[in-house]
Amino acid sequence: MEKKIYYFENPGEQNTDKLIDLVKSRHEDSEINNIVVASVSGRTALKVSEAITDSSIVSITHHAGFREKGKLETDPDVEKKLKELGIPTYTSSHSLSGVGRGISNKFGGVTPVEIMAETLRMISQGVKVCVEISIMAADAGLIPMDQEIIAIGGTAWGADTAVILTPAHMNSIFDLRIHEIIAMPRP
Repeated sequence: MEKKIYYFENPGEQNTDKLIDLVKSRHEDSEINNIVVASVSGRTALKVSEAITDSSIVSITHHAGFREKGKLETDPDVEKKLKELGIPTYTSSHSLSGVGRGISNKFGGVTPVEIMAETLRMISQGVKVCVEISIMAADAGLIPMDQEIIAIGGTAWGADTAVILTPAHMNSIFDLRIHEIIAMPRP
C-alpha cells in the first residue's frame, strides 16, 4: 500500500471529521490495535470511538489548572459516555512542558524539554501533541510499549494530526519512534 501524508490547508477543529476518516482508513489497513487521542473535553475521543470500534482507545486530557486554577476541562457527560464504552480518560501534566514551563515562567529562560517541544512544533503543533500524549499514556501504563500505535492530536481544539509511532516512557524519550504521519496541517 502506498502511504501518502494528507495535508490540511489550515490547522484546527474543522479538520476533525476528515482526520477521523483518514485514521479509520489507515487503521483498517494495519494491524494496529491501540489509539491515543488528545481530547480535552472528551468529544474528539468519543467521535473516534464511534468511527473505530475495533481498537483500544485512550483519551488524554491535560491537568487541572491548565487554563483555570483548580479546574478540569473535561465534559463530565462525555467522560461518563467514554467510561461506559470502556475508554479511559487520563488526566496528567504535559510530558513536554510540565515543571519545565513552571521554571521558565518563574525565572525566565528555557528548559531542554521546552526546546524538544518547540522542535516538534517546527513540524506541527499536532505532531508535538501526538508525541506528548503517547508518552503520557505510556507512563500511565495505558498502552503497550512493544508495538506501534496511532496517536491523534491537534492545534487548540479538535484534531488535525495523526501519526503512527512506537511509544516510549518519559525516562527513555529518545526511544520513541515516529514511523508515519497520516495527516497534518501544512506547516
